[in-house]
Amino acid sequence: MTAVTFATGGRRAAFEYWLAVYRRTWRGSVVTSIVSPVLFLAAMGVGLGSLVHGGSGQVAGVRYAVFLAPGLLAASVMQTAMGEATWPVMGAIKWDRTYLGMLATPLTVSDVLLGHLAFMTLRVSIVATAFTVVTALFGLVHSAGGAVLALPAAVLTGTAFAAPIAAFSATQARETGFILLYRFGLIPLFLFSGTFFPVSQLPLVLRPVAWLTPLWHGVSLCRDLALSRGSVLAMLGHAAYLLALTALGVLAAQWAYRRRLHW
Repeated sequence: MTAVTFATGGRRAAFEYWLAVYRRTWRGSVVTSIVSPVLFLAAMGVGLGSLVHGGSGQVAGVRYAVFLAPGLLAASVMQTAMGEATWPVMGAIKWDRTYLGMLATPLTVSDVLLGHLAFMTLRVSIVATAFTVVTALFGLVHSAGGAVLALPAAVLTGTAFAAPIAAFSATQARETGFILLYRFGLIPLFLFSGTFFPVSQLPLVLRPVAWLTPLWHGVSLCRDLALSRGSVLAMLGHAAYLLALTALGVLAAQWAYRRRLHW
């Protein structure tokens, strides 16, 4: 067995562990991962949407619910990525010491990290696919082709959050950091990164801040693809930003995992 084959097998083994755990616990994630975004879509898109623009219900030339759906898709995968990359990572280091158990085998730190990140990507993919199916059932898909193209964009948005947050989680000794991350990270991003309304409606001083956030890039990319609008150059820019953040996150996580696990 070559070194490359063994490394690939090690990552697969780590991924299969998390998959086996998820097979037993998936029911507990249904509400937060799927039902909650759907309720937001129904309340904000269908309910509030009827009052938008003096009752016309139109934003950017489409129904508000159709405009909202791609934004909620990106926000949902952000929330899922945060959930998977915070407490489960700390638990695997501090509480049940799953990572240490893996490292007692021939698995390396890279195997442990990349296997877990692969599972996070799978979770994000499941949520993105389920959400897209639900929006289609609601009749909120602008075009079938656009909805399909938005799926990989949503997954990329999820990895752009999962990898850096996993790196952050590996440096934390207590859960306090996660609470602050949710309160001062997830919630402001959810509200002010273009999910519910165009960033152009923000005060001028706040718009550059929104443009720097990964969720804005994810929302913009998902929305441009889903609504079949926007320039190719702009979409490539969004994708490049998210890819770069993912790559930097993986590098930071490699360093943080090795330092925390003393490996």
